[in-house]
Amino acid sequence: MPCRMFQGNLTSLITLVTLDGKSMDRLNLERILAANVSVLIKLLACRSEKVQSMIVDAGIYLSGRTNFFRATQKRPSPDAFKFFTGSPWVILNRRFIEYCVLGWENLPRLLLMYFNNVMLPQEGYFHSVICNSLDFRNSTVNNDLRYKVWDDPPQTEPLFLSMAHFNKMVDSGQPFARRFQANGPLLDKIDEKLLKRPGHGPVPGAWCAGRKSWFIDPCSQWSDVNVVKPGPQALKLQQYINWTLEEADSGAKSCRL
Repeated sequence: MPCRMFQGNLTSLITLVTLDGKSMDRLNLERILAANVSVLIKLLACRSEKVQSMIVDAGIYLSGRTNFFRATQKRPSPDAFKFFTGSPWVILNRRFIEYCVLGWENLPRLLLMYFNNVMLPQEGYFHSVICNSLDFRNSTVNNDLRYKVWDDPPQTEPLFLSMAHFNKMVDSGQPFARRFQANGPLLDKIDEKLLKRPGHGPVPGAWCAGRKSWFIDPCSQWSDVNVVKPGPQALKLQQYINWTLEEADSGAKSCRL
């Protein structure tokens, strides 16, 4: 299914990476990324006040609780590492993820413990890990990865996407897009044209082995779940990433305060 994240009455962002029932999975994307590129990410310098404030998310400990508690005192900024922030919508390669999970040195775990009590940690954790790591800090490509349409002059938020933006959005090859009206017709068109998703079923993949008909779900039977057959939209993503890597200035360092 498309990844819909609801904020109030709007759907903010969805993924656009699947087409014609064939999945563009992580393994195929790994082949696209160059060996010396770890992250496609939007990086910004982070003000220390953003991470000095501490919160405790009650939802971690109590089911049904969505609020959080904010501490009145602020913790001092550590001098062992610097903080970076940016877009939470990123593409990370396997080697970097293994570094974060296995943590062959203490940095990923140390930052994880610190960001556990930070508001919106997804906007800073990976960014701070990669920019403080000697092995990965020069392997970033600074890119927002999102299709957005801005007003003229630009406002604080992009415009809501409409049916008129569909073709340009698809042709862009960008893996994410925003903003969307909740339950709007554009979401239905993405389900139908891009994801090939039936009315109330999952997004089909090449693993669906059943016979397709109006009363049979082809995904009720499956074959090899590891089959990778990227469709046209996945190929557009590949072209977009290749273009992004070519446009990246090898002399520019994203991890700068």
